[in-house]
Amino acid sequence: MSGDSQRGYSETVVVLAPTGRDAEVTRRIFGTADIECIIAETSSAAAELIRNGVGALVLTDRSLVARQPVEIFEALAQQPAWSDLAVLALCRDIERAPTVLGLLERLTNVAVLDRPTSRSALVSSVKAALRGRRWQYRIRDQLKDLTLAEEALRQADRRKDEFLATLAHELRNPLAPIKTGVHLLSTVDPASERFLHLRDVMDRQLKLMVKLIDDLLEVSRIATGRIVLQRERLDLRNVVRTAVESSLSFVESAKHRLSVEVPDREVWVRGDTSRLAQALSNLINNAAKYTPSGGSIQVTLRNAGDEAVLAVSDNGLGIPPEMLDRVFEMFAQVNRTLDRSQGGLGIGLALVRNLIELHGGTVTAYSEGNDRGSVFTIRLPLAMTEAADERPATGEGVEPGLIRRMRILVVDDNVDAADTLAMMLNDRGHLTRVVYNGEDALETAADFRPEAIFCDIGMAGIDGTEVAARLREDARFATTVLVAITGWGAEEDIRRTQESGFDFHLTKPASSESVQRILARI
Repeated sequence: MSGDSQRGYSETVVVLAPTGRDAEVTRRIFGTADIECIIAETSSAAAELIRNGVGALVLTDRSLVARQPVEIFEALAQQPAWSDLAVLALCRDIERAPTVLGLLERLTNVAVLDRPTSRSALVSSVKAALRGRRWQYRIRDQLKDLTLAEEALRQADRRKDEFLATLAHELRNPLAPIKTGVHLLSTVDPASERFLHLRDVMDRQLKLMVKLIDDLLEVSRIATGRIVLQRERLDLRNVVRTAVESSLSFVESAKHRLSVEVPDREVWVRGDTSRLAQALSNLINNAAKYTPSGGSIQVTLRNAGDEAVLAVSDNGLGIPPEMLDRVFEMFAQVNRTLDRSQGGLGIGLALVRNLIELHGGTVTAYSEGNDRGSVFTIRLPLAMTEAADERPATGEGVEPGLIRRMRILVVDDNVDAADTLAMMLNDRGHLTRVVYNGEDALETAADFRPEAIFCDIGMAGIDGTEVAARLREDARFATTVLVAITGWGAEEDIRRTQESGFDFHLTKPASSESVQRILARI
C-alpha cells in the first residue's frame, strides 16, 4: 500500500472471496494489472478496511451468503457524504438468487458481473471503479477546501465586525468634546479666555480624530489587528489631559466625581499620544459605565522605578472573581444587561490591552468583588533621559512674514472647505479667488493668472486631475504651483496626482502648517 501513502488516499481493492483458492487467483489477476489488493478473510475485516478508506470492494454471491455481510453494509452506510464506495459483485445466475439480489439492492453503487467472468472484464470493471473513486477523492478535497474557505470567510466577517466596532469606538471619544465645543462657542465671548480654551480643546481633539482616520484608512492592517504606532517621546501628563477631555462629557452625564492626580514633573515615555489617550479614555469610560450615578472615579499618574504607572479606580459595581482573567478578552462583558442597555460592544478593554502591549506595557484589573469597585492599572516603561534633539514635536510652523504675498486660486466643490481654506490664506495676506468646479477653475485661472492653485480631485464634470492636465498643456501656467488637496491619500493616489501634473499632494483636512510649508517653498 506504498502507493496509497504517496497519493494521500487509498486505491487498494478489498477482496472478500469465499475460499482461499479464489482469493489467491484474484490476487494474481490484479497483480498482473498493477492493481493493489488486500484479501479480507471475514466480513468484520472487510468492514474495518472500508472504514479506513479503500478504492473498491470485490465480492461474490457465495461470500455474500456465507459471510453474513451485515457489518459490511453498516460500514458502507456510515460513509461520509462525499464517499460512495463501488462494490463489484461476481454472481452466477443472479435472477434466480432472490436472497443475493435482495442484498445487492441495498447498495447504492454496485456493479454485477456474471460468474465466471473473463480476466479482462474483471480488470476493466475494477479500473473503472477506481477512476470513479478518484473523482470522489477530488470531491472530498474540494469539500475540505470549501470548508477552509468558509471558515476564512467567517473569520473575515468577524474581523469586519470588529473593525466596524473599532471604528465607531475610536471616533466617538474625540467627537464628544468637539460637539460640545461647537455648541458652547455660540454662547461664549470670542475675546474671552474660555473661548480660546474651547478652541484649543476642539483643535486638539480634531487633530486626534484626523490621525485616527488616517490609521483607519489602512484597512488591511487594522483588519488583521496590526495598528501602526506613531511613536514619539511624550509627557504622559498630556495623555492624561487628552483622555480626560475625551471622557469628561460621559463622566459628567452620569454625575460622577472625577479626580485627577499627576506629578509636578514630566513623566516621559515613548509612544503614540492618540493611542495611549484612547486606551486611558476607554478605562475612564469603562469606570463611568460600571459605576452607579453619583459615583467616584480617580485617575492617578506616578513614577515607580523605571515604570510609569497609570491607574483608574472607581467605587462601582466591581468585577466578579471569575471574570478578572477574562475582562480583557474581545467581546467579554461583565454585566450583559447593563452592556445591552448602554450599547456596549465588549471591545473597549480588549483594545486597551492590545494598545498597551504594543507599547511594551501591561494592563491589569483588580477588584475585591461585586459592588466593591475596581482598579485598572497601566504600566509603561519610562523613556531615557531627554536629549536636546528628542524634545517633543510642537508642530513645525512657518513665520507668515517669511512668505511673500501671492495670488492663489482655491478649487473645491465642497463650498465650506473651499471658503475656509481661502479665509485662512487671506488671513496670511494672500490674494485669493474661490471657485467650486473644474470648468470655472480653468476660466478663472486664465483671467486671474494665479501663482498657486489648491485644487480638489473628486469633482463632478471636469475633475482635479483633468484641470491639472489642461493647465500643464498651457504655457502660461508652466511655473504655476499645483497642489492637490483631497481625501484620498494612498500611494497610488499620490502617484496619480503627480502624473497628472500636480507638484504637491495634501490629504484632507490639510493643516495650516502643511499649507504654509508648501507656500514657503515657492
